[in-house]
Amino acid sequence: MIRAPFLATNCLRVTSRRCFSAGVPWLKDPRLQDFGKVIEDEYATIREDYRTPKHSVVLAHGLLGFDELRLAGPNFRGLQYWRGITDALAEKGIDVIVAAVPPSGSIEARAERLYERIAERAKGKSVNIIAHSMGGLDSRYMISQVKPTAFKVLSLTTISTPHRGSAFADYMFETIGPSRIKSLYRALESLGFETGAFSQLTTTYMQESFNPRTPNVEGVKYYSYGASLEPSFWSVFGPSHRIIKRTEGGMNDGLVSVNSAQWGEYKGTLMGVSHLDLINWTNRLKWWIWSLTGAKKNFNAIAFYLDICDMLAKQEKDL
Repeated sequence: MIRAPFLATNCLRVTSRRCFSAGVPWLKDPRLQDFGKVIEDEYATIREDYRTPKHSVVLAHGLLGFDELRLAGPNFRGLQYWRGITDALAEKGIDVIVAAVPPSGSIEARAERLYERIAERAKGKSVNIIAHSMGGLDSRYMISQVKPTAFKVLSLTTISTPHRGSAFADYMFETIGPSRIKSLYRALESLGFETGAFSQLTTTYMQESFNPRTPNVEGVKYYSYGASLEPSFWSVFGPSHRIIKRTEGGMNDGLVSVNSAQWGEYKGTLMGVSHLDLINWTNRLKWWIWSLTGAKKNFNAIAFYLDICDMLAKQEKDL
């Protein structure tokens, strides 16, 4: 079900049947300026038919992301960032490129590596990029500043990307403080982690530095989705959600606000969906408990990504 856009003068009132993570049954936020389309259960189940884009689809991961981790050795199935999503797209005949970049490197370093990974596979072809979280910033920088020549980017779809930064990143830097930040960086670097990403996710950096020098490129279509939930009291996103809601004054998925997620053509807000639900890292125990209460699962990440590809295929046909 998709509801029509709300205006700034309205109090948002969203009905929820999900008592486990959606929180209170009625949710109001008169401060939200543009909520876009409210998507409640459109992606609850996988449909029978989806169109297949003829061009490759690139999956660009977020902060601390990866393609696959083989923690138990080469003989066992690895842990995927895009949990089940890559396989589901491939089964539909979609050529999928999973582009791994430095997990906590700077946007610039990640963008350069993103370009290299796509160039290795695309080899002069056209691609559509679907990016989660920070992966959308890497992709924007690559398109705008790296200026790919080895392939052509047709579109960029960002999913809960902090285009205007995250108030939670601001809070962490203010709470930890400059001196302790340096010590933390040294500790992380001693373990082999890069640290360039963290300060670039603040609202000040994104709005005053990154966005002004990273304009959209003509000829590339930009789409975006945001997500919102009211976490239960035991949710890992409870503290960060409250900080973002208090500071930015709007709904969020536990790490990125709906306002920050909007870039280009905003396709809508996924209700009752967390930042990790968006990549199919949903707590299966949570769904099981919901089923006992009679509540229905309202979001299937695989259905969501298949629908994005369906949209991209339609856009190709309309060109």
